Amino acid sequence: MATEEEILARLKPGCICKGIKLHKILAAIEDGATSYEEIAAVTGIGGGSCKSRRCRAKVAGLLGESEPEPEFDF
Repeated sequence: MATEEEILARLKPGCICKGIKLHKILAAIEDGATSYEEIAAVTGIGGGSCKSRRCRAKVAGLLGESEPEPEFDF
């Protein structure tokens, strides 16, 4: 039976723009992905309308890295 944490990860967004759930990102990390680029290659996150601003910050937090500075197009 799935734990409450696993159930919530299946419901929470990982990449809002692409509709990819958090559990896919967590699975990629468990399978050995150690960077945003590796996780994006495995899961398909990033490249949506926000240009990876939201999911890159989420992945940085999951990997224990400092969140990247937001990029703005002026």
